[in-house]
Amino acid sequence: MVTFKPFPGFRPNLAPGEKIGSRISPPYDVIGDDYLKELQSNECNITRLTLNPDADKRYHGSRKELDAWIADGKLKQDEDSFYIYEQTFDDDGTERVRTGIVGILKTESYDKGGVIPHEETFSKVKADRLNLLRDMESHLESIFGIYQGFTPELNSRIRNECRLVYRYVDSVGVEHKYYRLSDPEITSQITEQLADQSMLIADGHHRYETALNYALENPDDEKKQYVLATLVAADDAGLVIWPTHRLVDTGNISEKNAIKGISNVMEMQEVTKDEMKAQLGDHLMGLMFRSGKCFLADYADKEGLWSLDTYVAQEKILKGVYKSDEGKATVSYDAELASVEAKMADGKHDLAIILNDPSLQSIWDLSMVGKRMPKKTTFFFPKIWSGFVIYRMN
Repeated sequence: MVTFKPFPGFRPNLAPGEKIGSRISPPYDVIGDDYLKELQSNECNITRLTLNPDADKRYHGSRKELDAWIADGKLKQDEDSFYIYEQTFDDDGTERVRTGIVGILKTESYDKGGVIPHEETFSKVKADRLNLLRDMESHLESIFGIYQGFTPELNSRIRNECRLVYRYVDSVGVEHKYYRLSDPEITSQITEQLADQSMLIADGHHRYETALNYALENPDDEKKQYVLATLVAADDAGLVIWPTHRLVDTGNISEKNAIKGISNVMEMQEVTKDEMKAQLGDHLMGLMFRSGKCFLADYADKEGLWSLDTYVAQEKILKGVYKSDEGKATVSYDAELASVEAKMADGKHDLAIILNDPSLQSIWDLSMVGKRMPKKTTFFFPKIWSGFVIYRMN
């Protein structure tokens, strides 16, 4: 069961001439240092709360800043509402539109079966975000979930009744449109139709698990049982999933020995780089070494998690050959193939593991039987931006 409700959101109250772009940002964990400085040059940008430069494990300064924004009228509070978040973007030459509905989701343990994870998480990240929640008593950023869908009639009513409040085009050409939906009859239908569904966490596992821990700390406070969430229907035409490629650095194994080690556990076929890219979809993964050598690789066992390229890469290559779990190699991640190719051309890494686009159906099926995939298995594009609305719990 999913409990998903409208809420009285706080959102930017723009001054004459002020643009919404000065208030919003990508999620905190994908912002580089230079971009962060640019964002925080705006006095009411959401990153001044999520990534307060003066924060040292505690976020008292962020809380004071948020309170001041509300007191000064920089933020305004709506009556109970859902928000419709529409993102239009280019997907390798095809224009797509992804539509999400923003509300508050009641947290529950995964074993209840209503909220389903698909990836493992990093505990250190959760600890920092829990401190942020304790001090702010507000959800500043949204998790991203996938649900089965609404009836065509309800989808039509949502489209007809929502009202545009913000529009923004970011630096990579993604158009963000934010609508408000407050009709009580429609919002009730949304809550009712979601009640019998399950929700798969697409992005924001750390935020969800942090919100759950926070809810458990405050069992008698109903408002603190919820997390800000953006939900997208499983059949949404704009639901795009990119792979997250692995980049390996090590001083403990030569390229020759690495190739030998991988060939002992996987079938490898040496190809040119262009052949690897063209034929990747017919194979489990591609391998691109520092020397320029490229291979297509497959694994015989295709049962359960072994059908996932990320799991085979983790267990057989990263842990098995490079001993990354023993600290003998470091692994970094990049979702853009062109960026990976440029890094390898510059000789920046020993190996790039090139992965295929993940299948939503495979992710859903494995998640429903309790299988959690390796970290960074998926990259849902575009990211859910922050700052359009805040869920305040005090």
